[in-house]
Amino acid sequence: MSTTADNKTKVPIIKPVLGTTGITDSDFVSRLSAIHDKMNGNPAYPNPPVDMPSFKAAIDAFSTAIAAALDGGKNAIAARDKARADVTVMFRLLGHYVEVASKDDMNTFLSSGFLPVTPRQKLTAQPVAVPSITALDQGSTGQLVVTIKPVAKARSYDLRYAPAAPAGTAITWTTIAVATTKPAPIIYNLTPGTTYTVQARAFGKLGYSDWSSPIDRMAI
Repeated sequence: MSTTADNKTKVPIIKPVLGTTGITDSDFVSRLSAIHDKMNGNPAYPNPPVDMPSFKAAIDAFSTAIAAALDGGKNAIAARDKARADVTVMFRLLGHYVEVASKDDMNTFLSSGFLPVTPRQKLTAQPVAVPSITALDQGSTGQLVVTIKPVAKARSYDLRYAPAAPAGTAITWTTIAVATTKPAPIIYNLTPGTTYTVQARAFGKLGYSDWSSPIDRMAI
Protein backbone atom coordinates (compact mmCIF):
# COMPACT_ATOMS: atom_id res chain seq x y z
CA MET A 1 0.00 0.00 0.00
CA SER A 2 1.49 3.31 -1.05
CA THR A 3 1.59 6.27 1.31
CA THR A 4 1.14 9.95 0.61
CA ALA A 5 4.89 10.43 1.02
CA ASP A 6 5.52 7.80 -1.66
CA ASN A 7 3.45 9.80 -4.15
CA LYS A 8 5.15 13.13 -3.53
CA THR A 9 7.42 14.42 -6.26
CA LYS A 10 10.77 15.53 -4.93
CA VAL A 11 11.22 19.25 -5.65
CA PRO A 12 14.80 20.47 -5.98
CA ILE A 13 15.81 23.11 -3.44
CA ILE A 14 16.67 26.43 -5.08
CA LYS A 15 19.55 28.24 -3.41
CA PRO A 16 20.82 31.72 -4.24
CA VAL A 17 24.37 32.51 -5.25
CA LEU A 18 25.72 34.37 -2.22
CA GLY A 19 29.46 34.21 -2.82
CA THR A 20 31.09 37.54 -3.57
CA THR A 21 34.74 36.57 -3.87
CA GLY A 22 36.07 37.53 -7.27
CA ILE A 23 33.21 39.90 -8.09
CA THR A 24 34.47 43.39 -8.90
CA ASP A 25 32.99 46.33 -7.05
CA SER A 26 31.22 47.64 -10.14
CA ASP A 27 29.74 44.23 -10.98
CA PHE A 28 28.61 43.82 -7.39
CA VAL A 29 26.83 47.18 -7.50
CA SER A 30 25.06 46.10 -10.69
CA ARG A 31 23.91 42.84 -9.09
CA LEU A 32 22.75 44.60 -5.92
CA SER A 33 20.83 47.18 -7.92
CA ALA A 34 19.07 44.48 -9.94
CA ILE A 35 18.01 42.74 -6.75
CA HIS A 36 16.71 45.97 -5.24
CA ASP A 37 14.74 46.86 -8.35
CA LYS A 38 13.10 43.43 -8.57
CA MET A 39 12.38 42.99 -4.87
CA ASN A 40 11.10 46.50 -4.27
CA GLY A 41 7.31 46.19 -4.14
CA ASN A 42 7.42 42.52 -5.20
CA PRO A 43 4.32 40.85 -3.67
CA ALA A 44 6.16 37.54 -3.47
CA TYR A 45 8.46 39.07 -0.84
CA PRO A 46 6.31 41.19 1.47
CA ASN A 47 8.46 41.03 4.61
CA PRO A 48 12.16 41.20 3.71
CA PRO A 49 14.65 41.28 6.62
CA VAL A 50 16.12 44.45 5.12
CA ASP A 51 13.74 47.23 4.06
CA MET A 52 14.23 48.41 0.51
CA PRO A 53 14.98 52.09 1.30
CA SER A 54 17.80 51.03 3.63
CA PHE A 55 19.12 48.59 1.03
CA LYS A 56 19.07 51.29 -1.65
CA ALA A 57 20.89 53.71 0.66
CA ALA A 58 23.60 51.09 1.33
CA ILE A 59 24.03 50.45 -2.40
CA ASP A 60 24.35 54.17 -3.10
CA ALA A 61 26.86 54.57 -0.26
CA PHE A 62 28.92 51.72 -1.67
CA SER A 63 28.83 53.18 -5.18
CA THR A 64 29.92 56.58 -3.86
CA ALA A 65 32.74 55.00 -1.84
CA ILE A 66 33.98 53.16 -4.94
CA ALA A 67 34.31 56.44 -6.83
CA ALA A 68 36.04 58.12 -3.89
CA ALA A 69 38.61 55.30 -3.63
CA LEU A 70 39.76 55.66 -7.25
CA ASP A 71 42.52 58.07 -6.17
CA GLY A 72 44.07 55.29 -4.10
CA GLY A 73 43.82 57.09 -0.76
CA LYS A 74 44.16 54.76 2.23
CA ASN A 75 41.17 56.15 4.11
CA ALA A 76 38.98 56.14 1.01
CA ILE A 77 39.86 52.51 0.28
CA ALA A 78 39.06 51.54 3.87
CA ALA A 79 35.71 53.35 3.60
CA ARG A 80 34.94 51.54 0.34
CA ASP A 81 35.74 48.16 1.87
CA LYS A 82 33.54 48.89 4.88
CA ALA A 83 30.67 49.98 2.62
CA ARG A 84 31.04 46.74 0.67
CA ALA A 85 31.04 44.67 3.84
CA ASP A 86 27.91 46.46 5.11
CA VAL A 87 25.93 45.91 1.93
CA THR A 88 27.17 42.30 1.67
CA VAL A 89 25.49 41.52 5.00
CA MET A 90 22.19 42.89 3.64
CA PHE A 91 22.67 40.98 0.39
CA ARG A 92 23.08 37.67 2.22
CA LEU A 93 20.16 38.29 4.57
CA LEU A 94 17.93 38.96 1.59
CA GLY A 95 19.27 35.90 -0.20
CA HIS A 96 18.37 33.56 2.65
CA TYR A 97 14.94 35.16 2.86
CA VAL A 98 14.35 34.65 -0.87
CA GLU A 99 15.43 31.02 -0.58
CA VAL A 100 12.67 30.35 1.95
CA ALA A 101 9.98 32.70 0.62
CA SER A 102 10.21 31.47 -2.98
CA LYS A 103 9.12 28.00 -1.82
CA ASP A 104 11.32 26.37 -4.45
CA ASP A 105 9.34 27.89 -7.33
CA MET A 106 11.86 28.99 -9.95
CA ASN A 107 9.74 31.78 -11.46
CA THR A 108 9.14 33.26 -8.02
CA PHE A 109 12.81 32.90 -7.17
CA LEU A 110 13.99 34.61 -10.35
CA SER A 111 11.59 37.51 -9.76
CA SER A 112 13.84 38.47 -6.82
CA GLY A 113 16.84 39.27 -9.00
CA PHE A 114 19.01 36.69 -7.24
CA LEU A 115 20.91 34.13 -9.29
CA PRO A 116 20.25 30.46 -8.54
CA VAL A 117 23.07 28.09 -7.71
CA THR A 118 23.55 25.66 -10.58
CA PRO A 119 23.09 22.08 -9.34
CA ARG A 120 26.35 20.18 -9.38
CA GLN A 121 26.26 17.58 -12.12
CA LYS A 122 27.42 14.11 -11.24
CA LEU A 123 30.33 13.26 -13.47
CA THR A 124 30.06 10.04 -15.42
CA ALA A 125 33.10 7.82 -15.15
CA GLN A 126 35.17 7.87 -18.33
CA PRO A 127 37.36 5.13 -19.81
CA VAL A 128 40.99 5.47 -18.85
CA ALA A 129 43.21 6.98 -21.54
CA VAL A 130 45.73 4.99 -23.56
CA PRO A 131 49.26 5.27 -22.10
CA SER A 132 52.34 5.59 -24.25
CA ILE A 133 55.82 4.11 -24.09
CA THR A 134 58.24 7.02 -24.21
CA ALA A 135 61.46 4.99 -24.03
CA LEU A 136 62.60 1.40 -24.36
CA ASP A 137 66.14 1.08 -23.03
CA GLN A 138 68.60 -1.73 -22.59
CA GLY A 139 69.06 -2.92 -19.04
CA SER A 140 71.32 -5.76 -18.05
CA THR A 141 71.80 -8.59 -20.52
CA GLY A 142 68.41 -9.98 -21.58
CA GLN A 143 66.48 -7.05 -20.09
CA LEU A 144 64.56 -4.09 -21.50
CA VAL A 145 63.57 -1.11 -19.34
CA VAL A 146 60.18 0.34 -20.31
CA THR A 147 59.35 3.99 -19.58
CA ILE A 148 55.57 4.48 -19.59
CA LYS A 149 53.91 7.88 -19.61
CA PRO A 150 51.23 7.53 -16.90
CA VAL A 151 47.58 8.46 -17.44
CA ALA A 152 45.04 9.89 -15.02
CA LYS A 153 42.84 7.51 -13.04
CA ALA A 154 44.90 4.45 -13.94
CA ARG A 155 44.98 1.83 -11.20
CA SER A 156 47.67 -0.33 -12.81
CA TYR A 157 49.21 -1.16 -16.15
CA ASP A 158 49.94 -4.16 -18.33
CA LEU A 159 52.93 -4.70 -20.59
CA ARG A 160 52.96 -7.20 -23.40
CA TYR A 161 55.96 -8.20 -25.49
CA ALA A 162 56.87 -10.66 -28.22
CA PRO A 163 59.62 -11.20 -30.79
CA ALA A 164 59.02 -8.79 -33.64
CA ALA A 165 57.33 -10.43 -36.63
CA PRO A 166 56.49 -9.37 -40.18
CA ALA A 167 53.19 -7.55 -40.66
CA GLY A 168 50.25 -9.92 -40.88
CA THR A 169 52.02 -12.63 -38.93
CA ALA A 170 50.35 -13.93 -35.79
CA ILE A 171 52.14 -12.89 -32.61
CA THR A 172 52.22 -14.86 -29.38
CA TRP A 173 52.32 -12.24 -26.65
CA THR A 174 53.60 -12.50 -23.12
CA THR A 175 51.73 -10.17 -20.76
CA ILE A 176 52.93 -8.94 -17.37
CA ALA A 177 51.11 -6.78 -14.82
CA VAL A 178 52.75 -3.55 -13.67
CA ALA A 179 51.56 -1.86 -10.47
CA THR A 180 53.17 1.50 -11.17
CA THR A 181 55.17 3.32 -13.82
CA LYS A 182 57.91 4.36 -11.39
CA PRO A 183 60.46 2.97 -11.21
CA ALA A 184 60.33 2.01 -14.86
CA PRO A 185 59.30 -1.64 -15.16
CA ILE A 186 61.78 -4.17 -16.54
CA ILE A 187 61.12 -7.07 -18.89
CA TYR A 188 63.39 -9.99 -18.00
CA ASN A 189 64.67 -13.20 -19.61
CA LEU A 190 64.82 -11.92 -23.16
CA THR A 191 66.96 -13.54 -25.83
CA PRO A 192 69.99 -11.37 -26.71
CA GLY A 193 70.08 -10.44 -30.36
CA THR A 194 66.28 -10.68 -30.73
CA THR A 195 64.19 -7.63 -31.53
CA TYR A 196 61.07 -7.35 -29.39
CA THR A 197 57.82 -5.47 -29.88
CA VAL A 198 56.43 -3.94 -26.67
CA GLN A 199 53.06 -2.34 -25.88
CA ALA A 200 51.38 -1.00 -22.73
CA ARG A 201 47.79 -0.50 -21.58
CA ALA A 202 46.18 1.04 -18.49
CA PHE A 203 43.57 -0.41 -16.17
CA GLY A 204 40.95 1.95 -14.71
CA LYS A 205 37.53 1.93 -13.09
CA LEU A 206 35.79 0.93 -16.32
CA GLY A 207 38.37 -1.63 -17.37
CA TYR A 208 41.33 -1.62 -19.74
CA SER A 209 42.36 1.00 -22.26
CA ASP A 210 43.46 0.06 -25.75
CA TRP A 211 47.05 -1.01 -26.22
CA SER A 212 49.58 1.72 -26.93
CA SER A 213 51.39 2.05 -30.22
CA PRO A 214 54.05 -0.68 -30.51
CA ILE A 215 57.71 0.12 -30.03
CA ASP A 216 60.60 -2.18 -31.06
CA ARG A 217 64.09 -2.72 -29.73
CA MET A 218 66.71 -5.40 -29.93
CA ALA A 219 67.67 -6.99 -26.60
CA ILE A 220 71.36 -7.35 -25.94
